[in-house]
Amino acid sequence: MLSFAQSKDDKELVKQIDKLIGEQYQQYAPGCQVLVAKKGQVLYHKGVGSANLELNVPMTTGMVLRIGSITKQFTAVTLLQLVDKGLVSLTDSIQQYLKNFHFKGYTIRVEHLLTHTSGIIGYEQINVRMPNVTRVDFSQATVLDSLDKHALLFAPGTKFNYSNSNYFLAGMIIEAITGKSYASYLKENIFQPAGLTATYYESATELIPNRTNGYSFYDNRYWNPDYMSMSLVYSAGALLSNTNDLFRWHQALYSGKIIKKETLQKAITPYTLADGTKIDYGYGFFVREEQGMLSVGHGGAIDGFRATEMYYPQQDIYIACLLNSSKDDEARLFQSIASLVVGTGTGQNLNALNLSEEQLQLYAGTYTNEQYKLTIKVYVENGRIYGDLSNGTGTHLIFIPTTTTHFILPDIKRIKTTATFIVDKGNTSALEITQDKPIRFLKIQ
Repeated sequence: MLSFAQSKDDKELVKQIDKLIGEQYQQYAPGCQVLVAKKGQVLYHKGVGSANLELNVPMTTGMVLRIGSITKQFTAVTLLQLVDKGLVSLTDSIQQYLKNFHFKGYTIRVEHLLTHTSGIIGYEQINVRMPNVTRVDFSQATVLDSLDKHALLFAPGTKFNYSNSNYFLAGMIIEAITGKSYASYLKENIFQPAGLTATYYESATELIPNRTNGYSFYDNRYWNPDYMSMSLVYSAGALLSNTNDLFRWHQALYSGKIIKKETLQKAITPYTLADGTKIDYGYGFFVREEQGMLSVGHGGAIDGFRATEMYYPQQDIYIACLLNSSKDDEARLFQSIASLVVGTGTGQNLNALNLSEEQLQLYAGTYTNEQYKLTIKVYVENGRIYGDLSNGTGTHLIFIPTTTTHFILPDIKRIKTTATFIVDKGNTSALEITQDKPIRFLKIQ
């Protein structure tokens, strides 16, 4: 465990963090890394558990893990660096760089990609009628052609819709401008200037030092996840890193080493839609305020791994947490740490509304969606509602009520997730889960 320049209060806090992680991490993953920094100094840094279950290798702070959608920060900042160099403008049409992507009657601007407001469908929503699609190496031209064949979901700049397609196309634009591959340009112009020594573009064939194994969880035990091609993940989520490098990345950004400070300020400012509505996303960063406390950062979810990094500027506190498991409820560990360190977290802020046992039991049952081949078991425990997903990616997910029928699922951190129970004549008939769009699950028992 690494810590520096601690006051008496900080030393006590470090003990509390260490105790919390030691008691809780095994609920969420075989192993994890956690870093907490305060006013630019590392307060706590530790790896716990296992980096490889088969070889019984312990997790250390030097191991590298997939960081999923935290990659989007790197992609956005790379484009912003090119903006600072005068090689691209945020208001440029993407068709200026992606010649085979048609206008669809609208001008889709570069900033629409970075803010998830382009209206372009997520490639994961496209039915390609192909088994084991995540194993296939798709060319960029194939992906671009597939996206081009679908109508926009909405006019650019009018709505927010979190979509990996936006950042896939952003990566293509980086390559079109620089004439280099996404991986090589980032290595030379982002990783090296920022002093990142353990951040890589994922590769199934290259030898990557200290690469950690990731795991899926179902049938009450861990498994090796299926092979996943990085061709689709690409600039939306294909990077590996560790907590130490993520903190270096944070410091490099805020020091002006990578992009201008005024450019970063724009990136961490909530984007304004055409109708004046502010969303909780800038350029590659979620920007949220809860209970008067501002947070800036991103989560990541990719097969075998979960990640969260967050900066709390009012307190000048930075927290990064990486885990080698696909469990979606891992966000609860991060929230527990954040609650302890900065006094925030949904566990203590959203408990105001209490529902009766009778009301809670009305929602208990099994809900299924045939299209996604997914079932959710909802149950009551200690005066709260929890849910388990049949695919094993989320267990004991807490439902926090905001009304008698509407709930927030704070354990799913990477994207805001809500649940609404559909009640008709005193009986619950369905459950609607909403992320970028509502998905209805019918109650079967």
